[in-house]
Amino acid sequence: MAINYNAKDEVDGGHGSNLVVGSHTGPGNAIGGSGPKSRRPDNTAFKQQRLPAWQPILTAGTVLPAFFIVGLIFIPIGIGVFVTSNNIREFEIDYTGTDEKDPCNKCLFWNDTKPCICEINFTLEQPFEGYVFMYYGLSNFYQNHRRYVKSRDDSQLNGDTDSLKNPSKECEPYRKDGDKPIAPCGAIANSMFNDTLELFQMNESSLIRVPLHKKGIAWWTDKNVKFRNPPGGNLSEVFKGTTKPLNWPKPVYELDEDPENNGFINEDFIVWMRTAALPTFRKLYRLIEKKGVLHPTLPVGQYLLRITYNYPVHTFDGRKRMILSTISWMGGKNPFLGIAYITVGSICFLLGVVLLVIHHKYGNRNNSADIPN
Repeated sequence: MAINYNAKDEVDGGHGSNLVVGSHTGPGNAIGGSGPKSRRPDNTAFKQQRLPAWQPILTAGTVLPAFFIVGLIFIPIGIGVFVTSNNIREFEIDYTGTDEKDPCNKCLFWNDTKPCICEINFTLEQPFEGYVFMYYGLSNFYQNHRRYVKSRDDSQLNGDTDSLKNPSKECEPYRKDGDKPIAPCGAIANSMFNDTLELFQMNESSLIRVPLHKKGIAWWTDKNVKFRNPPGGNLSEVFKGTTKPLNWPKPVYELDEDPENNGFINEDFIVWMRTAALPTFRKLYRLIEKKGVLHPTLPVGQYLLRITYNYPVHTFDGRKRMILSTISWMGGKNPFLGIAYITVGSICFLLGVVLLVIHHKYGNRNNSADIPN
């Protein structure tokens, strides 16, 4: 078998080629102008890797200013964020009741059919101004478990009537109770937090209830897009044929007397359904609106927290707490962001100083060594 190969002809696209394989010149064997196209990539700048490129030359004159600039920018930002975070008022009470002296210890292993109510007195030594947010917090609760996160039916929560009667298999073993479908189905809904928290300001002779607002605690997109009630007027008729989650004391259509906060669009339920990434977390429970410019929302003084203790945590060694917090332009109290900025800025600034000393000490010596005698 003879092969005549002309490189120039291949570059030119095969025109006028004398390449012959054997004696057969069929369409599958001919390589040239009349045969199939070459496998060579197109002659473009991208496919031939001829795109223009730019690579900085790293010298002491360019690197050192970059370190100092990053340090001088990050350190003031970090200080501002850290100071802002520290100015946020926050007060926390653990009401798990594991200690025998705790007021809620009697509720830890409560077996009565009536709810257990405990009260905790506390003192605010600093006033809380502006809007105050009340959170409930749980510890050692792994909402990020793979099977737990998947145990829900988003179509059912969005008001789909077919999913209401036939929930997703992802909800197992909380998909059906007997022959009746569970609404809402899944482990997330079944484990919904159901403690009731009430706050009172204590005077010498009476208790003044602090108004707690339950609207506006859920994300707007969750309330208006992701969660919807099935179509129909009366929720009790809409949910007819379904049953409540196993751990719930009442069905979903009796969560609130307000029709705008009942069923799947109940904001306490929506907040709980947004799972946390870490085992220790807090979720927004209520809002305390500000009274005015001249009066703090929660003045200094004695307060009483009344808890209807329903949610068991001793089975998984968890803890429960109530948090009062104000906010700022950057959200709630979180010193990590400010510390991170200060740390990165300080490291860059110190590296700049060290490299400047090294360059000043050894750079001149290298330059003098390059000068001929």
